[in-house]
This record gives sequence, structure tokens and C-alpha cells, in this order.
Amino acid sequence: DGGTLFLDEIGNLAFPVQAKLLRVLQDGAYEPLGSSRTVRSDCRIIAATNADLRQAVSEQRFREDLFYRLNVITIRMPTLRERPDDIPLLANHFLTMYAARNDRAIDGFTPEALEALARWEWPGNIRELEHAVERAVVLTPGRLIEVGHLPDPVRSASGAGAADAPTVPVPLGTSLEEVERLLIAEALRRTGGNKVRAAGLLGISTRTIYRKQPPDTGEIE
Repeated sequence: DGGTLFLDEIGNLAFPVQAKLLRVLQDGAYEPLGSSRTVRSDCRIIAATNADLRQAVSEQRFREDLFYRLNVITIRMPTLRERPDDIPLLANHFLTMYAARNDRAIDGFTPEALEALARWEWPGNIRELEHAVERAVVLTPGRLIEVGHLPDPVRSASGAGAADAPTVPVPLGTSLEEVERLLIAEALRRTGGNKVRAAGLLGISTRTIYRKQPPDTGEIE
């Protein structure tokens, strides 16, 4: 009472329990298990789900009245693939955590491993990234995590993109410096200005992108 109740994966709530929860939300009252005494509680409810509740309502898997009762303020969390700049930060956080937990002396990732992590779409979001890093911490024999220590789908993605990469017309006589500028500009355009993904398309490090980025492309953080 007077606090906050967090309900995770609300979309998986069984239909009979949905009805009971709705009554609690409407009346602020409930009967504890094994008791006939009514208890009143005034608390804040925060619910989370990775499911499309509107679709669940249309398919009659989620009560419409409960949906509208919960859907007062909605906060959409972007997927990991929508914020790729967070990938190296999160990967290093999990590396530090699992290296300490497993008593491993690991300094970090190779540039190639970081590029592979950046290219993968992460359908399982942060949990998938966490498990991938935990696996790599256990498997790596040295002080750096390499591409070979990452899960198969991530390793496969690290070599993708070459066959369907865009072509950039370059007239004969164009200087190497200008060729680099054109390629970097096209990669940034294709990735919406994301330097991590642009570096992955070009097969170079993000440091090279920052060093050689043409001034007229702008920076998108």
C-alpha cells in the first residue's frame, strides 16, 4: 500500500487472472489467498510486455477493458537494433560483470568482434546480447574476445553485407582521398548517419570513420 507494483510480461497473464486483476485495479481491493478478509491498497501499477497488446485484444487473448485500464501512460522502449550506439557500451558492461563473476582476466573485445556485435540485429534485444557476452567470456582463452567466441548467428552476420553492398560510381582520375570521402558519405547515408554500422559496411573501424568523416555529412549520435 502506498508503493509500486511492477507486473512484468503482462501480456502472458492468463485470462481468468486478467479478470481478477481488473477488479483490483478498479476497486483497489482484494482478498489475500486463503482469506475472506478484504484488503484495500492504493498503489501505482507499472506493467511491461514485449507483446502487441492491441493485437492480443483483437485476437481475444487479452481483455479489452484491462488493456484500456492499464494503458494510461505508455512508454515505448526502443529495440536494441534501433540504438546500435548502445551495443558496445552494454557489451563492455556485461563483459566486466561476467569476467568478475567467472574470475577471468579479460581486457575487452577485438575491433572485429565489436563490428560483428554491431552488425547483428539482436532479435532477443539486451537479454540476447548479455547471453552472447557471457558465452564469450566463458569460451575465450585469452585476454580479448574475438569473433570466433561469439554465437554462430553473430559470427555469420559479421561476414554479411559484402554481396549486397551498394555501388558507388567513381570517375577515373578521382584521388584516393576523394574515393574514401565518397564511400564514407554513402555508408553514412545508408545507415542514417550511424558510424558503427557504416564502419561495418566498409569493413573499417569506427575510429577511421571519425578521422576521415567529411565535414558536410554531419554527425548523428
